Amino acid sequence: MKNHILWTIIALIASSTALSAQGDDLCRKAPELQKAVEAIVSDPALSMAVTSICATTGDSIPLVDIDADNMVMPASNMKLISTGAALHCLGPEHRYTTGIGYEGEIREGVLFGDLYIIGGADPTLASRDSIATPMEKTFSQWEKMVRDAGIERIEGRIIGDDRYFEGMAEHPSWLWSDIGTYYGSGAGGLMFYENMQSFKVSPGKSEGEPVCITPSFPQAPWMEFRYSGTTGKAGTGDQLYMYVSDLAPVAEIRGTFGVDKGEKRVDCSNKYPGYTCAHYFMEYLEGKGIACSEGPADFRLCTGTGSSASPKMIGSTESPSLKRIAFETNHASNNLYAETLMRTLGKTLTGNACYDSSYVALTNTLKDLGIKDMKGVQIVDGSGLSRQNYISAEFMCSFLEAMMHSPCFEDYISTLPSPGSNGTLAYNMKGSPAEVKSKIKVKSGSMNGVRCYSGYIIPTEGCKSETIIFSIMVNNCTSPTWKVRPLLDKIMATLASAN
Repeated sequence: MKNHILWTIIALIASSTALSAQGDDLCRKAPELQKAVEAIVSDPALSMAVTSICATTGDSIPLVDIDADNMVMPASNMKLISTGAALHCLGPEHRYTTGIGYEGEIREGVLFGDLYIIGGADPTLASRDSIATPMEKTFSQWEKMVRDAGIERIEGRIIGDDRYFEGMAEHPSWLWSDIGTYYGSGAGGLMFYENMQSFKVSPGKSEGEPVCITPSFPQAPWMEFRYSGTTGKAGTGDQLYMYVSDLAPVAEIRGTFGVDKGEKRVDCSNKYPGYTCAHYFMEYLEGKGIACSEGPADFRLCTGTGSSASPKMIGSTESPSLKRIAFETNHASNNLYAETLMRTLGKTLTGNACYDSSYVALTNTLKDLGIKDMKGVQIVDGSGLSRQNYISAEFMCSFLEAMMHSPCFEDYISTLPSPGSNGTLAYNMKGSPAEVKSKIKVKSGSMNGVRCYSGYIIPTEGCKSETIIFSIMVNNCTSPTWKVRPLLDKIMATLASAN
């Protein structure tokens, strides 16, 4: 349950009349904070890194500025913008719809034609995520729609229809090795199991032997899987990558898997989620006595993307609310959810979900939030997976401040975890008191050479102080995480001590 007293404090500190004295108090601390953060950044572990650090009060009073206008890669800090923009534009209660329809004629309980699963870009469909409706329950609801339409047998196909999202599922700038991973699967019109393909993997008995790889869930009998992975030296870990695209149902897993590794599940990308959804729903219906003569099919493969097929709708199901999806996006740093949110902006505001249109829609949403100057930002995707995203800490703080004035701010800040909580921040600020960590609402971002933390520091209840907005972005950092994380944690703790 939300702490309504806390949100009352947030609302009060956002009003201009209540901020003057508090801002003055923080302003007096600014030189001390600047000096303290500069000392932390001077550590040898960050000596060769590129930094962009900014901290302000909720009414734009500067507290810390270390190359705050440097544009750097934000990694998953990009999700702060995609979730905030989606909540502001679409509303916290927005839901995605998946429809069931058919083409053909129903006679005496038989559908002479095709049954369609019509995607509406629900990223949680058949997901193992705790917020998702269980697959069995969703299929049961769809089965009822089929029976209510008078269908007891299908003389045709069950087609997964993913036309809702136009354009490529992945951004063209994503790395080839990322595209085959579970976190680089891309968002489509009809998703299933978060567009993942899981495998059981174990090493051979000795170095150089083939790796043992077996598909687990979901099964994809239309796919040709090739395995060229070899057993690596002890201590080399999991260096397996899948290489796959939606141009053909062929995938290859390459790389090495350490001889000292035990059996594990490896999640890769499924480029045919619509086909997969149709396959599993067909199996479900057959188990309930509704046979399908021609089996499952993928809309793109069986009709072509230019098809004008227009099924007759017989029912639909809905996703969890957008605020719950945004919460999971930021807590678990879910790339698929983030890409879905950004592309939904494009579909809603421009009528097209391709990345170019989605960027236009995002820009218009930022303007509606009051951000007129796009200096210090280059955005190409919603998750931060692309290395062509560039954002300055100064711009990030401007965005976070703008979100404080959005009607959905309470829902937005509730999507942000605190250091030490489950998810991507589980190992942050381990030595800090619980009352300090609970004040910090932050999103992490990381990829090779990149470590970022941006968010809010909320005053302790009853404290006459003001919310601090901060963004800490480090790029080109070759030091190990165990050296870098404590330094960035120390910056957050230093800022938290000011209010």
